[in-house]
Amino acid sequence: MKIRRLTLAVVCMAAAVADTLACTNLIVGKNVSADGSTIISYSADSYSLFGELYHYPAGMHKKGTMINVYEWDTGKYLGQIEQARQTYNVVGNMNEFQLTIGETTFGGRPELVDTTGVIDYGSLIYLGLQRSRTAREAIKVMTELVQEYGYYSSGESFTIADPNEVWIMEMIGKGPGVRGAVWVAVRVPDDCISAHANQSRIHQFDMNDKENCMYSPDVISFAREKGYFNGVNKDFSFSKAYAPLDFGARRYCEARVWSYFNMFTDRGEEFLPYIQGTTDEPMPLYIKPNRKISVQDVKNAMRDHYEGTALDITKDFGAGPYHTPYRLSPLEFEVNGQKYFNERPISTQQSGFVFVAQMRENLPDAVGGVLWFGLDDANMTVFTPVYCCATRVPECYTRVDGADYITFSWKSSFWIYNWVANMVYPRYDLMMDDVRAVQNEIETTFNQAQEGIEAVAVKLLETDPAKAKEFLTNYTVMTAQSTHDAWKRLGEFLIVKYNDGVVKRVKDGKFERNSIGQPAGVIRPGYPKEFLEEYVKQTGDRYKIPE
Repeated sequence: MKIRRLTLAVVCMAAAVADTLACTNLIVGKNVSADGSTIISYSADSYSLFGELYHYPAGMHKKGTMINVYEWDTGKYLGQIEQARQTYNVVGNMNEFQLTIGETTFGGRPELVDTTGVIDYGSLIYLGLQRSRTAREAIKVMTELVQEYGYYSSGESFTIADPNEVWIMEMIGKGPGVRGAVWVAVRVPDDCISAHANQSRIHQFDMNDKENCMYSPDVISFAREKGYFNGVNKDFSFSKAYAPLDFGARRYCEARVWSYFNMFTDRGEEFLPYIQGTTDEPMPLYIKPNRKISVQDVKNAMRDHYEGTALDITKDFGAGPYHTPYRLSPLEFEVNGQKYFNERPISTQQSGFVFVAQMRENLPDAVGGVLWFGLDDANMTVFTPVYCCATRVPECYTRVDGADYITFSWKSSFWIYNWVANMVYPRYDLMMDDVRAVQNEIETTFNQAQEGIEAVAVKLLETDPAKAKEFLTNYTVMTAQSTHDAWKRLGEFLIVKYNDGVVKRVKDGKFERNSIGQPAGVIRPGYPKEFLEEYVKQTGDRYKIPE
């Protein structure tokens, strides 16, 4: 049996800047969430990823059954492992027990990649979800798998969460032909938030706190052996030993964590010097927020481009006349022998898919686990509810009609969201209000309907669990498809309203016509004042009209 190519197909080795700076995970402990849920988020950011939603049905398997493992970002065959006797239902990155796993790649020391390993980090996520009921169990399963079969990938940070706990586990291999990995896992306190974004964030950890910290027995001794560390154990930093900080790790990666902390704590100014490179004192792994945080707050945080901060990219020349918060890759460029860079915010155009996972201990698993899922960039998508008990996925979230990264389909939500987004990017300020209005309306509708939908499902579970799961599966499919259809209509509206650089007049949601039924005269917005001033500055008298 072949393990299906896994969803994240996103981050590769530390060799290429564009690939190492992918993915963001945001974390909220259950005591500081607005509804008592644990919340984590994930964006799968890659220029070669086709966004889709996978489903792995639960199953019972004969002893000795073997499965093939393929590296999910390349499809390369890595080897075989023994299948578990029982596997659990998995939809996207959440299983039927609300267990959710996300990741970001930090790469770390390249000499520690084991090219002979059988388990890559993408396979590790989905094998962990299929074989585990809780976050603690997932850590045990995942670390035992790499110990038995070898770890193929570079350094990785995993977010592993269930309705009661959230853990960050960081792992890196031991080099070619050396089986296993060194790793450490730290529980995020229930009254704290945390995040990671392609840079190892675990520094010192309490080796005596068995309840909130787990680690491989050789995590420090191996670093000593390799010459990465020579101090006393209490001073050991996993991050400093296995993923030394450089400019990119600080400005492209840790800056995204800073932005999240800046949104929900009063310590943003305190941590800014670290991001700007004037101090090497790292930010804490986790921190108490200054208010309760909702699921919608996390969705909105995933849409961040440093707006209103010292790193805001919407105000400078690179934003163009319509203040787009996006920059073309690569992040780094050279002019006259001098190297320059662009900021790398949480929200980025190359996302394949994003999710915000909501896990609640006060509800039955089938109802409590919701993977709020969106395709393409978080800023330009709608998060729709995917219940963890779903037994099928929406067709529009699959490779319908042969859709993939180079095959367009009007039935594919990945392509519908990208179609709309790529219309908006060049004229962002002009068009984004229309996008935001539809986005807010749909997400608000889903948020307001959630309590009622779940009340029906809970009541059904009491008498007919199968019927309850089918009800939530149908709701998952319906909301995804109706949103797909609404976003297609939005695209049709935008192309008419903003065609050829003018703006058609709209009243009560309809395009205006004059007294004889013809389309009303258009609005010519031209360019913003500050852009025209810069335009004249750059061109001098070339376009000056003579007196």
